[in-house]
Amino acid sequence: MRDRKLLNIELGRINPEEYTSLPESGIVVVLDNVRSAHNVGSAFRSCDSFKADRLWLCGICAVPPSAEIHKSGLGAEDSVPWTYSKDTMDAVEALREQGYTIVSVEQTVNSVSMEKFHPEPGSGGRKYALIFGNEVDGVRQDVVDASDFSLEIPQFGTKHSLNVSVTIGAVLWHFTLHRLNR
Repeated sequence: MRDRKLLNIELGRINPEEYTSLPESGIVVVLDNVRSAHNVGSAFRSCDSFKADRLWLCGICAVPPSAEIHKSGLGAEDSVPWTYSKDTMDAVEALREQGYTIVSVEQTVNSVSMEKFHPEPGSGGRKYALIFGNEVDGVRQDVVDASDFSLEIPQFGTKHSLNVSVTIGAVLWHFTLHRLNR
């Protein structure tokens, strides 16, 4: 065997209580009317993997407890703190008051391409609220307007969009990569 896969017991996984004691990342993920409970579950799982401090579910988002969220999130809804708001703008206003830089992940006239964006240090430094939108319509225009800026993932195919759960993973990895390279 040239490269043995690690067993789950060798991965050093922490439990949900230990998760909340980890240092804050300075990242909050906000879902703006994400319809699919499976996408919400995937968001929980990505937030857990990259240690987002909170997942904010807004509007028509499914919320725990949910069999679909649990299935795609593998139980990450038990480790990642979450909040529900009826309207995304309520979350934006609350997060701005807490000192977060509000970032819509969306294709806009003035969006910054992700490879050109270098997040400032977290953990006592700049904090970011990353807003991801509905599977069909993306981030609402009034939410984009209320954001400090928009961040876009460069794409080269014919579709010009990714599934929201894939987008969340890519953006969180980008922020994590910069956190690790400091």
